[in-house]
Amino acid sequence: MIAELVCSAVALVLYLNTLGADFCYDDSRAIKSNQDLLPETPWTNIFYNDFWGTLLTHSGSHKSYRPLCTLSFRLNHALGGLEPWGYHLVNISLHAVVTGLFARLSRLLLGGGRWTLAAGLLFASHPVHTEAVAGVVGRADLGAGLFFLLSLLCYVRHCALRPGPAPGPSRCWLWLPRCWAWLLGTLACAGCSMLWKEQGVTTLAVSAAYDVFVFHRLKLRQALGLFFKRKNGGLLLSVSLLASWGAILLGLRLYWMGNKPPNFSNSDNPAADSSSLLTRALTFLYLPAANLWLLLCPNTLSFDWSMDALPLLRTVSDWRNLHSVAFYLGLAALARFCLRSPAKLRETNGKAYISNGNGKSSTNGHGYHPDPEQADSGLEPAKSAENGTRNHYAPKPRPLPDTEAVVVFSLGLMAVPFLPATNLFFYVGFVIAERVLYIPSMGFCLLVAVGTRALFVRLRSRTSRTALLYGTAALVLLYGIKTVLRNQDWHNEEMLYRSGITVNPAKAWGNLGNVLKNQGKMAEAERAYRNALYYRSNMADMLYNLGLLLQEGSQLSEALHYYKLAIGSRPTLASAYLNTGIILMNQGRLDEAKRTFLTCANIPDENLKDPHAHRSSVTSCLYNLGKLLHEQGHQEEALSVYKEAMQKMPRQFAPQSLYNMMGEAYIRLNRLQEAGHWYRESLRAKPDHIPAHLTYGKLLAMMGQKTEAEQYFLKAISLDPTKGSCYMHYGQFLLEDSRLQEAAEMAEKAARLESGEFDVVFNAAHMLRQAGLNDAAEKYYGVAASLRPDYPAALMNLGAILHLNGKLPRAEANYLRALQLKPDDVITQSNLRKLWNIMEKQGLKTMGP
Repeated sequence: MIAELVCSAVALVLYLNTLGADFCYDDSRAIKSNQDLLPETPWTNIFYNDFWGTLLTHSGSHKSYRPLCTLSFRLNHALGGLEPWGYHLVNISLHAVVTGLFARLSRLLLGGGRWTLAAGLLFASHPVHTEAVAGVVGRADLGAGLFFLLSLLCYVRHCALRPGPAPGPSRCWLWLPRCWAWLLGTLACAGCSMLWKEQGVTTLAVSAAYDVFVFHRLKLRQALGLFFKRKNGGLLLSVSLLASWGAILLGLRLYWMGNKPPNFSNSDNPAADSSSLLTRALTFLYLPAANLWLLLCPNTLSFDWSMDALPLLRTVSDWRNLHSVAFYLGLAALARFCLRSPAKLRETNGKAYISNGNGKSSTNGHGYHPDPEQADSGLEPAKSAENGTRNHYAPKPRPLPDTEAVVVFSLGLMAVPFLPATNLFFYVGFVIAERVLYIPSMGFCLLVAVGTRALFVRLRSRTSRTALLYGTAALVLLYGIKTVLRNQDWHNEEMLYRSGITVNPAKAWGNLGNVLKNQGKMAEAERAYRNALYYRSNMADMLYNLGLLLQEGSQLSEALHYYKLAIGSRPTLASAYLNTGIILMNQGRLDEAKRTFLTCANIPDENLKDPHAHRSSVTSCLYNLGKLLHEQGHQEEALSVYKEAMQKMPRQFAPQSLYNMMGEAYIRLNRLQEAGHWYRESLRAKPDHIPAHLTYGKLLAMMGQKTEAEQYFLKAISLDPTKGSCYMHYGQFLLEDSRLQEAAEMAEKAARLESGEFDVVFNAAHMLRQAGLNDAAEKYYGVAASLRPDYPAALMNLGAILHLNGKLPRAEANYLRALQLKPDDVITQSNLRKLWNIMEKQGLKTMGP
C-alpha cells in the first residue's frame, strides 16, 4: 500500500505547477465554446452529442463519444465557471488515482517492493503524459485509464475467487455471488471506460489476456488449446462473457453514432488520404515504431502532429524504414522469448528458481510465493467442518507470475489499447497523439520494470546490481524533470505553440498568430500567419485569419484577396464568404455582395468539422443580405431573408440584432404591431440590447405613447452613458416633442462623445439647426465636413448654415465644392443663386458666372 501512496504523491507533486495554467489548444472548443456545459442546455444533450458539442449523427461530427468526460466538464463549469484551475485540479487528481491503481496492478504482477515502485514511478513521471494531464481535454484519457484499471482489477479479483479446475461437481463456480459481483464490476467499469474514451473498451481484451497468460500461466502456443479442454469451463465462460460484452458495447457505439465512420480532412491524417498503397503501408507500419520511440525517449513532444509534422514514407529507400524493421524484429524476439520451453529459469520478485514443467518449483526452500491479491483479501484455504481437510474449491495462495507471463501481459497492455490508433481497422483523425499513449504506457512501464528485474537477477555482482538500481532511479528522475519542464510549455497557449514550431511549424505558427492577435500584437500576428503560410500555403484557416487581420487594419483590398484564396482552398468556409460580402458591401459593390451572401447561404453543413460555427456564419450572411435589401427599400425580400436566417440559426447564435432588423423592416412597411413584436423579442433575447431600446422607443413615439417611449430612450442611455448615438436618438425625440433646449443639449453631448463618427456629428448639427442654435450647428457641420470632405451633402449643409450666419464668401466656397462633387444637385444650385444675389446687393465679389 505504501508504494501506491508514494507513486500517487509523486504524480501529484510533478503536476502541481499546472494549477496556474490556462486553457490551451483543444480546451477552447471542448469547454469554452461547448454549449453542452451551460446550465441552460439540457444535460441529456451530452448523451446525444459528441465531445465537441456536435450532434453525434451529424455528418460533420468527429464521432468522439465521451459523455462521462463532458459530464465532468459540466460539473466543473457548474462549480467554478471557466476558471481553469478547477479543471486542472480534477485532471491532476485523476492522474494521481490512476497512478496509485497502476502501482496496485504492478504489485500483483511483480510482488511489491522495489519493482512495483519502479513501475509506478515510471508511470507517474513519464513526460508523454503531460498532454493528457496538463491539457484539460486529456481528461478523457485519464478517466478512461481510471475505469480501465478498475475493470482490470475487478477481473483479477474475479479470477482469484473463481475456483480452479478440480474433479467433481463442487468445482462449479456459477453459484458464487462474490465471483459474479466482481465480474459484473468488470463489465460495468469497462462500459464506463469506453464512455470516457473509445479505447477504454480494450480493457476487456486485456482482462482476457490476464486470465490466460497470468492467472492460468499459459504460454502463447498453449493458449488456443486451452479452450478445448472441459476442465477450463470457468475460463471459457469468463472470456466468452468478456467477448460478448465487448461486442455489445461496440455494436451500441456504432449504432449510436449513426452507423457511419467520421470524416477527416487530409491534413489530419495525410497517409490515409494518400492514393499510394505503398505510402500508406510504409507510413502506417512506421507509426507504431514512432510511438514506441516517444515512450522510450520523450525528448521531442508537440501539441499537434498533424499535417507534415511526420513526413510520409513514400519509398522503400526511406531510412526510417530501418526503424520499422528494428521495431518488428524486437517484437519477434519478445514473442520467441515467450514461446520458449516451460523448463527454464524464471524470476519472481527478484529471486530465481527453476520450473520443471510439472507445476513444482524450488525457490530458496519455499514451495510458492503468496499472491498479494489473495493475501490482502484475507482468503485462506477453507477447511471442512467435519474432518478438518481443505475444501478443494476455496481460493489458494498462488505463486507470482513468471517473467514470460508478465512480458506477454505487458505487451498486451501496451499493444491492445493502441490498436485503434494504428489505422489497421479504420482511419483515425490524427498521425500521432501523445495523450492516446496514456493507457499503452502502462504496459511500457511494466515491461521496463520486469526487464530490469530480470537483468537484476542475472547480474551477480553487487556493484552491477547497485548501478542498475541507480540507473533506474536516474531514469525516473530524468523523466520527472522533463515532465516539470514540459508542464511549463502548457502554461499558456503562446508558450505551447512556440514549443511546437520545430515539430509542426505550419500549425504552430498559425495558432501563435491567433494568440498574438488576441494580445493586440498585430504586426507580430501578421508575421506568424505569413510564416505558417510559408510552410503550408493552402491552409484555409490561416488565409482567412490573415485576411481578417488585414481587414481590421483597413487594408480591405489585400484582405479581400486572402479571403478569396481561403475560399479557393476550402469552398465551404462560410466565415470567409461572410467577410468578403461585408467588404464588397462597404465598397459599394452591392451586386457582388449579394451573390457572395447567397452562395454562402446555400452551402450545406454536411461533413464539416464545426457545423455550429458554419451555421452561425451562414446566419450572419443572411442577416447582412437582409440588411442590404432593407437599405435598398426591398422590405418584403428582406423579411424573407430574415426568416430564412431564423430557420438556419444555430442554438448558440445571438438573435437580438436579427430580431431588431425584422422590426425595422416591418416599420418601413407600416406594420407597426408586428414591428413592436420583434422589438420586444429582441429585448427578450438580450434585455440590455441598446439598438432595440432605441428603435422600440421610436416606434412607441410614432404610436403616440410618448411617456413609454421616453423611458426606453433613457434606459438606452443608462445602459451605456458614453454612447453618443443614444443621446442623438433621444434628442431627435425631444425635438419632435418641441423640447428644443433639451434636444440641443442632447445633440451637443452626442457630438462631443463621438466627434469622430460622421453620422452622429452630422445628425447633431441638423438637430442644432432645427433648434435654432445656428452657431453650434455651424461648428458641427464643419466637423462633419472635415470627416468626409468628399461628401456633397456635408459641404452643402455647411454652406447653408454659413449662408444663414452671414458668412457669405465661405458659404459660396462650400456650395461650389459641393457642386464639383455633385453638379446636378438642384438644392445646392438654388441656394448658390440666392447667395450670389445677396452678395451682388452687398457689393461682394463672387466666383460665379
